[in-house]
Amino acid sequence: MLFIDAFAGPGEYEGGEVGSPVIALESFLSHSSRYLMTGELRFVFIEKETDRAQYLEQVIDRYKQKLPARCQIEVFQGTFTNELTNALNAIDLQNETLAPAFVMVDPFGVSDTPMSLIGRILRNPKSEVYISFMYEHINRFKTTAEFSDPLDKLFGCPDWRIGIQKTDPQDRRSFFYGLYKSQLKASGAKYVLHFDLYEDQRLKYALFFASNHPKGCDKMKQAMWKVAPFGDFSFRSATKDQLILGSEVIDFSPLKDDLFNEFGLNQWVTIEDIEQFMSSDKTDFHTEQYRQVLRGMEDEGEIDVDKDSRSRRGTFPNGTRLMFVKPPEPPPIQRSLFI
Repeated sequence: MLFIDAFAGPGEYEGGEVGSPVIALESFLSHSSRYLMTGELRFVFIEKETDRAQYLEQVIDRYKQKLPARCQIEVFQGTFTNELTNALNAIDLQNETLAPAFVMVDPFGVSDTPMSLIGRILRNPKSEVYISFMYEHINRFKTTAEFSDPLDKLFGCPDWRIGIQKTDPQDRRSFFYGLYKSQLKASGAKYVLHFDLYEDQRLKYALFFASNHPKGCDKMKQAMWKVAPFGDFSFRSATKDQLILGSEVIDFSPLKDDLFNEFGLNQWVTIEDIEQFMSSDKTDFHTEQYRQVLRGMEDEGEIDVDKDSRSRRGTFPNGTRLMFVKPPEPPPIQRSLFI
């Protein structure tokens, strides 16, 4: 399998901060299950600037002796577009498919991340793409003539120009995000997640994750929820205002709304149906959260459970059948004549 860092940088910076290549290598070395991994793992780091690529080579040399023989590290000096295009062309000539790959696309700006290339990656069935979408950069330069071609390539279409005409900032941002998500799906992704990174109340950038498998979609959601707010930074839902991922107190009412909207009222569904929904990109929540919510809904009279499909109240094993119902009205408040 492949870990491809498309804009790798030098690996470490003047202030001592480590870059994404080092974080990836350290994550593997500290992973509790790494000794169970028997396949070949290749770390591929792509860096455009020559001096940064050379420095990255020095940084990762420290790790080569720590990694098992089945792991390889490669640094390519060049652009993401050129290096991935050449690799995919070679794979096509051999009538092969790309090995299972996690491709991290974290650019500064909008160049060198064409939708056509993202689509070529996603056409490989076991490939996933994690993209930092620099909305502020797009918003700042959207009317600059020289940005027209890069934006055409970024979105894979000219439709972004419609967004320029929107005067309301929130409408304009929602349009750009919606267009990018729809283009990822049109390019082959079956599941697309979108979360926003905020610094205090200021949007830093959006994160998109595209996958072809529900398990990949669900695991990414679990990972995003595990990153608790740090300092002034937090990950937030792109569709539900004020839903902060990983916060100590979680408001599950948006998940209840998602379930009602998906399954309606008074219709039998199986727990497998709900599991499949929770694994999808139709909700920001993931499969480790819904049973807790269902227990609360059962206590509140918001679900009915087929008693023959399980043996114990408050549990939802495979095969459980349930329906969402309108909760009973609360009893009227009895008022005294003297109040």
